[in-house]
Amino acid sequence: MVKRLMKGNEAIGEGAISAGCRFYAGYPITPQNELIAYMAENMPRAGGVFIQSESELAAISMLYGASLAGARAMTSSSSPGISLMQEGISYIAGAELPCVIVNIQRGGPGLGNISGAQGDYFQATRGGGHGDYRTLVLAPHSVQEMFHLAKEAFDLADRYRNPVIILGDGVLGQMMEPMIQTPNPKSPIPKKDWILDGCQERAPRSIKSLRLGEGVLEKHNEKLAKKYQEMEKEIRYEAIGVEDAQVILVAFGTPARICKEAIRQARKEGLKVGLIRPITLFPFPKEIILENASRIKGYLTVEMNLGQMVEDVRLAVNGRCPVHFYGRPAGSLPEVGVIIKRIEEILG
Repeated sequence: MVKRLMKGNEAIGEGAISAGCRFYAGYPITPQNELIAYMAENMPRAGGVFIQSESELAAISMLYGASLAGARAMTSSSSPGISLMQEGISYIAGAELPCVIVNIQRGGPGLGNISGAQGDYFQATRGGGHGDYRTLVLAPHSVQEMFHLAKEAFDLADRYRNPVIILGDGVLGQMMEPMIQTPNPKSPIPKKDWILDGCQERAPRSIKSLRLGEGVLEKHNEKLAKKYQEMEKEIRYEAIGVEDAQVILVAFGTPARICKEAIRQARKEGLKVGLIRPITLFPFPKEIILENASRIKGYLTVEMNLGQMVEDVRLAVNGRCPVHFYGRPAGSLPEVGVIIKRIEEILG
């Protein structure tokens, strides 16, 4: 067990390598460049392959090929770069290939700016590309979680043969914190009896996303839908002080850290406030939100955007209590004082 001072971007890289990632392809973009630099330096030492691709389109296509051959494969980018990858991600989901895609979000739309933001929630949790598909989405809120969730992402990707997205933000990617580097359990990477690795001693295999013929694609989509329903059991969240709370905050990533300080200050003032922090954004922890809705005065969703996760909170609440929103887009951070003021307003 080793304690290291690392940036969040570096922690993801170290977590991925220790999880058995042996193929990385990516293209530089701020604010995730520390991750690509870390992989460039450390993948060869681990016996893996690092490629700085000529574009994000090339990177996601290389991921398709590496996963097809059985490698634990990862790419990373930031918001507009992830947009360029969407066609490839849809292909990968359609072909049922496991991989990990890291998005260290920046301000948008368009090229926006290089400050941390959360404007890509819809893109990540609704598939993002064309066709009926979903991706598992993990949302770390600390450097430590950047490390541990990288390992988790590869395990989930292999379990469901599906892309997994780690949705961070520029603040988490750039910040430095002490991180305990624990050795990963020596659990073997699952045997992949579906990969394309030569067929001298077996029948040929075919992996593709193109499915022609009457009803063939519909049957495949129905199979995928059952898999996405199975993913619902992978819900992860953190709950703080919800038992006696009259107002519950909902936040992920950097805003969740700010909300924890707001709760600490609000509790000192006698305000009964709690926090539900989704760690999986898909699947979303709707059950814990619903079961508290009937007894509280309201939810307050705090985000670094104009209001995206708040829609999932409203769907989960199903009209049983008010859902309020406080958001700051384009790289601006929510403020503790404003959160406390909003809590006081909800409490009346």
